[in-house]
Amino acid sequence: MSNTYSQVYIQAVWAVKYRNSVLDKKWRQELFAVVANLINETGCKTYIVNGVEDHIHCFFSLKPSISISKVMQIAKAKSSKWLNETNYLEHRFEWQKGFGSFSYSKSSIDNVYKYIENQEEHHKKQLFLDEYKDFLNKFDIDYEEQYIFKELT
Repeated sequence: MSNTYSQVYIQAVWAVKYRNSVLDKKWRQELFAVVANLINETGCKTYIVNGVEDHIHCFFSLKPSISISKVMQIAKAKSSKWLNETNYLEHRFEWQKGFGSFSYSKSSIDNVYKYIENQEEHHKKQLFLDEYKDFLNKFDIDYEEQYIFKELT
């Protein structure tokens, strides 16, 4: 796509299926590196991937020839396949369906990066579901409670 230029910064957030707390600190950074590489392989540029036991945040610039949904489909499918092949978990791993994506201006890069970098500290004070709803409200996204990431019931 000659003569096509863009700069779109995206934070994507998604959860482990049923929001189970299974992303172990011992190998979590390895998983985040895999997700970052998968995003980069789409032609996008990853700035940071981080998260805690039950969810993940990634911040990247979006290439104009690929949709956010396609990037997420690739990152989620291939990272869950990778995790299942590692045998880090005794059961089959799955990400929950769906994701949140939020766009930012260039002037926000440092703040978003720091926010994602400090996920462990942040989640000592706020639960994931509250954080996620805060994002949806801050970005004026209409949502239905029944479609928010589910817990095992």
